Amino acid sequence: MRIAQIAPLFESVPPRAYGGTERVVSYLTEALVEAGHEVTLFASGDSLTQAQLVPIVPHSLRLDPARPDWVIWHTLMMDQVFELADQFDMLHFHTDCLQYPLAARSQTPSVTTLHGRLDLPDLGPLHGRFPAHPLVSISDSQRKPLPSANWCATVHHGLPVNLYQFNPNPQGYFIFVGRLSPEKRVDRAIEIAIACGVPLMIAAKVDPVDQTYFEQHVRPLLGNPLINFIGEIDDARKDEVVGGARAMLFPIDWPEPFGLVMIEAMACGTPVVAYRCGSVPEIMQDGITGYIVDNQDDAIAAARVVDRLDRRRCRDAFERRFTSEKMAARYLRVYQSLIDARVPELAHADLPSGLGEALT
Repeated sequence: MRIAQIAPLFESVPPRAYGGTERVVSYLTEALVEAGHEVTLFASGDSLTQAQLVPIVPHSLRLDPARPDWVIWHTLMMDQVFELADQFDMLHFHTDCLQYPLAARSQTPSVTTLHGRLDLPDLGPLHGRFPAHPLVSISDSQRKPLPSANWCATVHHGLPVNLYQFNPNPQGYFIFVGRLSPEKRVDRAIEIAIACGVPLMIAAKVDPVDQTYFEQHVRPLLGNPLINFIGEIDDARKDEVVGGARAMLFPIDWPEPFGLVMIEAMACGTPVVAYRCGSVPEIMQDGITGYIVDNQDDAIAAARVVDRLDRRRCRDAFERRFTSEKMAARYLRVYQSLIDARVPELAHADLPSGLGEALT
């Protein structure tokens, strides 16, 4: 199958450090190539892939000191994708909604995976205007705010099976990985660690939009000797510090669409203590891959006993449910179903007016 993967340009594919969507696009792209498909990746020029790379900008936008206009460069990418659309059997977008008007007028089947939160007021009118555009959710929970959208499937994220190594012998610290934004609630993680008397490593980035929050609400908490802020980390370092942790703390208070760090922890054998928000109950197995909690008292209690869980069962859950090979196989079923659905539509497209309807 000839497949185009269209990635956001904010980070390289894969990202050098933080970047959830571009990381998933990388894992999917490489798994599709390894499965024998002809894959073209539209992404920033500093991306690394076995697929054919179509570089839209030389460097990822977030780290470019020139601060290029993201709307302009994503618009230019869409124009290039649809100019080449007839070379592909399937166009797979990971770029929110910029492609919707062009996809509606293209003869090449397309699908969009929505990677973000969907409880935003403007998304209703948007998808009301494009009700036929095929969508994939990354969790069943994610799609709840848009129940009438054209959902084709839910496809959970997956990681390469050997990306992270199982670590049966953790050290005595907790880990927090993610953005330092209000909804991620690193303040809760700090409170949990201090209450347990356990060191906490914070492996996180601070986006410019979150800088004020960080300075006012997080930095004052970093003076405790139990807290170690180490900043953004790459996969090699993540394998080390996540795998070495007693548990990952994931005390969010927003409708998390997926939570990639949860399956990264599972891959290392590291259990997760997570709040019951968004996709968490869908991704985690309470009492097996960690504990799902509803408040800080329960989170602290769970963190105190989390090392009683069998880390091998965490790794087994990852291998059973969340590998990139399984993710790619699910997407291939989506692609084939959309291609099959387009065949009769295209067959009728060139018939005289009214004849196509008469044949259905």
